[in-house]
Amino acid sequence: METSHEKLSANTVGFCLLPSEITQNILLHLALPEIICLKSVSRFVAGVISDQNFERAYNSQSRSSAWLFVYKKRWNRDAILHGFNDHSSRWFNFRVDGLLKPVICPGDHIYFLTASSNVFLFVSNTRRELLALDLGTKAVKTIPPSPLGPRGTSSWRRSGMKLKTDTWQSVEAREGLAETPRVCQKEGGHVLLDAIHGPYESTVTAVGLECGAYNNHAPIVLRPKFNPGPTDGLDRLQVYGDGSLLVVKSDGVDDAGVRMVSDIELWGGLRLNGSWQNWEFVSKVPRRIKEQIRKPYRAMRGCLERRDGIIRAVLVCNCDGLWDIIWLSYDTGRSLWTWLPLPDCEMKGLNMAGIAFSSGLTLP
Repeated sequence: METSHEKLSANTVGFCLLPSEITQNILLHLALPEIICLKSVSRFVAGVISDQNFERAYNSQSRSSAWLFVYKKRWNRDAILHGFNDHSSRWFNFRVDGLLKPVICPGDHIYFLTASSNVFLFVSNTRRELLALDLGTKAVKTIPPSPLGPRGTSSWRRSGMKLKTDTWQSVEAREGLAETPRVCQKEGGHVLLDAIHGPYESTVTAVGLECGAYNNHAPIVLRPKFNPGPTDGLDRLQVYGDGSLLVVKSDGVDDAGVRMVSDIELWGGLRLNGSWQNWEFVSKVPRRIKEQIRKPYRAMRGCLERRDGIIRAVLVCNCDGLWDIIWLSYDTGRSLWTWLPLPDCEMKGLNMAGIAFSSGLTLP
């Protein structure tokens, strides 16, 4: 019987007979794990991928795509990072347990925080240290202790967390926008980081990409309010990211703690344009989508990102050990909601130990 590897090798023979322009076009439409798989069985494909023009074109295209990563495990030896690309229709598995093994201790608990391109940030709950893993080079390094001292997993978990540098900078933030430098006010010149979210007010820190301690510009503390404030008394989950906030309202809590989603709202309005702004209602998930995704749950968490005019949000729900992942997108230019159905991630019996969006994986 022909093995799967033999079938793949036979298929690459016919693939190699195609004109180089068609070959490159096909490869440009594949996810990085698929390209790496082809590269390992075909010298011809490896040669195409190694070409600098192809690498430049692929990496440029890949950065515009969106990846969702879910870290699930039973124990560290069973840890798998699952990745789903919005241009694909399947989950990809990234075995990270072996890569993390040299820097973690037996019995250590690892939690996935965030990612940027090929770099993934984890935290060790036992040693209270941050670990940076580069999937491209397969290198892992321990980030030096934070100036705030050792911190446990719960202190690091923040929706909207961003990975920008591997060195610490410490600077005291200022209140308000009155003296915000112009370079920080321009579009894309700042990052809005999540701090605290309450039912009536939030606390967000604005950090300029071109500002910071090295430019003598302190981060700005923003305190946007909800106007009007919530009056419906429903249970709420707030998922923050990039200056936007997804408010998930639920009702029907029974004695067993089971909830049902009643509404999902998108709020925004945080712009550093020299004038103060509170949270502004943007849109609500339409009923036709809500009816498709509405399921009972006991626990829920999520992540959100805004990039190139698209706001993406993912909600991960659990009910009696069964997991459900909901991917929603909102096109700000067209005021259009879409729901992206995801295939089963096979999480039954496992723990979800982190979820985050990331820009596209790039060729190392």
